[in-house]
Amino acid sequence: MVQTVSVEFFCYHRDRPGSVTLRDELAEEHWSYMDRYQARMIARGPTLADDGDTATGSVHIIDLPDPSAARAFAFDEPNYRAGVYRDVLLRRWRNLLGRTMWDFPGGRNGGNRYLVLGLGAGQATDLAVPPGQDQLIAYGPLLSDSGTTWLGTAALIEAPDPDGARAILTPDSYAGIEVHSWQFGGRA
Repeated sequence: MVQTVSVEFFCYHRDRPGSVTLRDELAEEHWSYMDRYQARMIARGPTLADDGDTATGSVHIIDLPDPSAARAFAFDEPNYRAGVYRDVLLRRWRNLLGRTMWDFPGGRNGGNRYLVLGLGAGQATDLAVPPGQDQLIAYGPLLSDSGTTWLGTAALIEAPDPDGARAILTPDSYAGIEVHSWQFGGRA
């Protein structure tokens, strides 16, 4: 019997400016593509502009066999192939909460939710789940393809505001910290 080892990956497709119409045209194609991976999803959903409605990117945290499968997932995605996205951040990731977003006690709908990305700069930090994990939807380190080098931290969190979300990461331990409004994704 062959045992398949799986690896978790964080994928963030950032939208190209002016691609909203094309994104809308490809919505069903995107959904159908993601439906094929539903059983492997840890978390998913769009990042949003300040208006709370316009998508600025797509987050997918997914369990796949290896980096090659992760690259195929990221670059075969219909929006990517059509030019909706300007770039892709794809990293190994470790699910420190051990659950999916669907297990989040706060449910699918609720308060302000954010993607917090800390891009690494030197010494690994935030390698354990911080206190107050009730507001965490997903949390874990971003890693090299081999899984041995820390490259940063990614979190999905419910917080009162962007500053409250940013506070989940240790200040001054990253080259940069990004905070994006985010909402639960997937078919309703």
